[in-house]
Amino acid sequence: MRAAPVLKSLRDSADLRHLRQIIAGLDEGVILVDPDQSILWANDAALTMHGVDSVADFGATVDEYRDRFQLRYRNNHRLNDADYPIERVVSGEAFSEVVVEVAVAGEDDPRWVHQVRSLVLTNDADEPECLVMIIQDVSARFEAEDRFEQSFNANPAPAVICRLSDLRFVKVNQGFLDMTGHDRDGVLSRTVYDIDVLARAEKRALAKERLSEGRTIPQMEAELDRPDGGTRLVIVAGQPIEMGEEPCMLFTFADLEPRRVAETALRQSEERFTRTFSLAPVALAIGTRDGHRLCDVNEAFTGLTGYAPADIIGRPLGQVDLWETATVRDAVEADIETGRAIRDREVRLRPKDGDVIDCVVSTEPIRLGDEDCVLWAMRDVSTRKASERELVGAIDAVMKDTSWLSRSIMEKLARIRAPQAEPAGVGLDELTPRERDVLALICRGLDDKSIARALGVSGNTVRNHVARIYSKIGVNRRNAAAAWARARGFDGDSMPVPRVGAANVRETAA
Repeated sequence: MRAAPVLKSLRDSADLRHLRQIIAGLDEGVILVDPDQSILWANDAALTMHGVDSVADFGATVDEYRDRFQLRYRNNHRLNDADYPIERVVSGEAFSEVVVEVAVAGEDDPRWVHQVRSLVLTNDADEPECLVMIIQDVSARFEAEDRFEQSFNANPAPAVICRLSDLRFVKVNQGFLDMTGHDRDGVLSRTVYDIDVLARAEKRALAKERLSEGRTIPQMEAELDRPDGGTRLVIVAGQPIEMGEEPCMLFTFADLEPRRVAETALRQSEERFTRTFSLAPVALAIGTRDGHRLCDVNEAFTGLTGYAPADIIGRPLGQVDLWETATVRDAVEADIETGRAIRDREVRLRPKDGDVIDCVVSTEPIRLGDEDCVLWAMRDVSTRKASERELVGAIDAVMKDTSWLSRSIMEKLARIRAPQAEPAGVGLDELTPRERDVLALICRGLDDKSIARALGVSGNTVRNHVARIYSKIGVNRRNAAAAWARARGFDGDSMPVPRVGAANVRETAA
C-alpha cells in the first residue's frame, strides 16, 4: 500500500455535511475518502453499485474495501493493490474513465462493471482535504457489447468493422476470414483501402461517398481480391454503428461465388448441349410440353422434314401437319402430356414435300430454365422398312410350298416373318398360365390330341386355347407359334411330355 501524506481531515467539518447533501441524489456513485485513508461516506448510488446497504459495508478503510471487493481489468487480469482506483485516489492521482470489473470477495464471477474517475478537493492552502471516487455502473453497456461481440464472432455471415475516424479495421469475424483467405492479424492492422471491401463495386462512387459521411451503404455487388490472387464475388452492404461511443461502419457480405461457379458450369453445360444438339446426325427438336410448340430444331431435322427453322419454330407440331394422320398425332401428344417418354415408336411422317416416310420417334422430358420441355429424336427408317417388306413378301412366296423345306428352315423363316404381324408390346406375360402350358407342348411338337391327353382336357378345349394363342401373338401356324416362343427363350423343355403313342407324338407342319 502506498504511504499517504499527513493531511488535514474533512471529517469533522461542516463542509462534509454540505458536500453530502449535494451529492446524495446524484445518479453517479460517489465515495468520499479521508486523506488518512478512511472511508468517510458514500451516496446511495455508490452503495447500490456495490450491492451493500450502508457505508460500513465498504469497510472502514481503503484496505478493508480492497479485501471485500476484488477488481480486475476487462482482460481478466487481477488488479494489483496499488492499482485499485481507491488506492490511486488516496495517493492523489488524477485519472478518468478507468474501467474495472467488480466481484464480491470469494466469488469468481464479477457482478458489475464500473467506470471510475477521481477528484481531489483542496482547502484554501491548496492542500487535499477530501478525496472523491466517482463511479458509473456501465455493466449494461458492456454486457450489450459482450453480446454483440459473441454474436458478431459466431455469425456465419462474413462481416468486418472499420473505425470511421481512420478507416482502420477493428473487428473481423471468422466468416470473413474463411471467405477471403486473410488472417485475423493481417486484417486488423490495415484499412478499408488496404483490403478493399468495395473493390469493383457496381456503385463504388456512391459507396465511398456514404462511407465518408458515415451513412448506410446500400447492397451492391463487388469482387474482393484474395491473398492467393483469386477473387470472390459478393454482395456488400454497410451499416453505421457505434463501438465504445466511437463511430464505426459494419460491413456485411453475402457470398455469391457458389452462384457464379454454378452459373459458369450451367453455361458451359448449355454450350456443350447446344453444340451436340446442332451437330447430331439424328433429327432432333426441342418443344414445350404444354402446347407441343417447337423451340429449336437441328440441321438433321431440317433435312429430314424439309422445314427450315423459320417455318416450324414457334408452331405446334400438329399445326405443321407433320404426322401422317390425326390419330398418330393424338396418340403421341397424349403420351407427352402424361410425362411418359416414348421409345423407338414407329410412325409415319409427312415432310414438307408431301411424301410419307417411315420413322422411329423417341422423346425425353427435359427442363430448360423454368419450363418443362420435350426432346424429340426422329430417325428415317423408310429404306429399312421397304427392305423388310420385300423380305416378308419373299418369305410368304416361299412358304406357299413348304414340302421341300426342313423344319429348322421353316422355323427360321417364321421367326423372321413373325415380328411383322406381331401386335406391339405382346409378350409371354400376356398369355394365361394354361395358354403357356399349351404353347410349351406345341414347342415340343405335340398335336392337339396329345396336348389334350397331357393336360387332361378335351380336344375342343385345346383347339380354343390354340386359337387364342394365335390371336394374341399374331400368327396362324404351329411352327410360327413355336418360333415366336423360342425367340423369347421359351422352348417348352420345362413342361413334362406324357407317354403317348408314336402316332400322337409328331412334328406338325403348317
